[in-house]
Amino acid sequence: MPRIASIHVYPLKSARGIDLTEAAVEPWGLAGDRRWMLVDPEGRFVSQRSEPSLGRIDVHLDAAGGGLVVGTEGRPSLHVPVPDDNRLTAVQVWRSEVKAALAGAEADAWFSAFLGRPVQLVHLDDPTRRLVDPAYGRPGDRVSFADGYPLLATAAGSLEALRSWIDERHGPIPMNRFRPNVVVEGIEPWAEDRWRRIRIGQVDFRAAKPSGRCLVTTTDQRTGERGSEPLKALGRHRRFGTKLVFGMNLIPDAPGTIRLGDEVTVLEWSARRVAQR
Repeated sequence: MPRIASIHVYPLKSARGIDLTEAAVEPWGLAGDRRWMLVDPEGRFVSQRSEPSLGRIDVHLDAAGGGLVVGTEGRPSLHVPVPDDNRLTAVQVWRSEVKAALAGAEADAWFSAFLGRPVQLVHLDDPTRRLVDPAYGRPGDRVSFADGYPLLATAAGSLEALRSWIDERHGPIPMNRFRPNVVVEGIEPWAEDRWRRIRIGQVDFRAAKPSGRCLVTTTDQRTGERGSEPLKALGRHRRFGTKLVFGMNLIPDAPGTIRLGDEVTVLEWSARRVAQR
């Protein structure tokens, strides 16, 4: 029976994730997921695409106040409270422009010193501000600072299939390279390509579109070092139009809670296909 094998949130976009046994599903994603983000002086988001060392930052959520606690080897940890002075700035995530709250000078200094260039930390104080791409969502669908959709699901069987296409000298590619929110076990490789609607536990989701993958998948999430895989293998075997795909983007139909071990049921299948060779 297909089940949830793991659940993950990434409070700070592009930093390390947190493994959970259960998570609240909110309209814009799992509770606490990608509500914080770094931006450059022009307000553009900063991610592992340009700064692979972000994967070395450990993140925890302050359960009492909802703030962020960050740390990395060789640097003192930092507690960042949720901003409460209503100082907003315009930021950009891909083509989306949204207002976000400034975290403050201390946080900016910590991250700027770590990256060796000026950045600011911002918090999405109102997650209803950012819309999902209307080509794949419904009116009213919202998303946090994630790349485009509230959740990303991947499948353990698909990772095993992908590994079989990669030369052993690259080592086993771990699932954390794909930064999923939920990992499903017990389904055939690539079955997720054809999801249209699924249910996890008691929560229903729409499958928006397969997830196009980028340079981040080649980045070791412990060290920040980069290689060539799995993008080469995805390029040979997993093309969807112009995209190299792994995983499925999901949009929740309603709030709820998902838990480790929850059953995954396909409510509706799609006819779409991903080219595989």
